[in-house]
Amino acid sequence: MNREKINANYQTEEKMMILIYAQWCVNHGLDPVMLYEKAYPGQGKNNLLVEAVAQTVSPDESEHISDATLLNALHVFENVDLAFVVQKEIEKRDKAQ
Repeated sequence: MNREKINANYQTEEKMMILIYAQWCVNHGLDPVMLYEKAYPGQGKNNLLVEAVAQTVSPDESEHISDATLLNALHVFENVDLAFVVQKEIEKRDKAQ
């Protein structure tokens, strides 16, 4: 497999991970951009995240995305800081239930 194809595959998978994250946030009534900024303060606008947010659907139209699925996807792409923030939101949600 050549380098360009590997890079293209990685970028496609990264976009899917970002969409999973954004949709999970929407499904749980959370702002994906705000959570991202909490994890990565001062990083500035993430254009891939903005694109992903535009592609999300209402929670009623979405497939269920488990917490584990999201956390695994974030770890695969080494988004450890974002996974930490997401985990805190999961814990907060679970305490409220």
